[in-house]
Amino acid sequence: MNSVLVVGVDPKVIPGVDGDSLRALLDGELARFADHGVDAAMTLVALDETTEPALVTALSERDWDVVVVGGGIRKPEALLPLFERVVNLIRLHAPGAALAFNTSGGDSVEAARRWL
Repeated sequence: MNSVLVVGVDPKVIPGVDGDSLRALLDGELARFADHGVDAAMTLVALDETTEPALVTALSERDWDVVVVGGGIRKPEALLPLFERVVNLIRLHAPGAALAFNTSGGDSVEAARRWL
């Protein structure tokens, strides 16, 4: 079975966002992965000192086929240094994984399937 790790920002720490609604959407994406026969996990970071250790732990848990990086990490210009760190952490701790990028919390399955 293929394995996918989705990494993103915890919706509860994003100002002006309904964190509960966005989290429900993300949880729905995990269910959609299962519908496609893909074993998926999600790591959501808080944008603090716990971010890097949480990502390293998740990336090191197993051999991932694909790591999907969410737009909350990739799109805000202010988070460019974090995005660079995430890409380099993936290279170091999940070197066999393909990188994929979603456009929203609702298309992570399609992003991953491009590389499965």
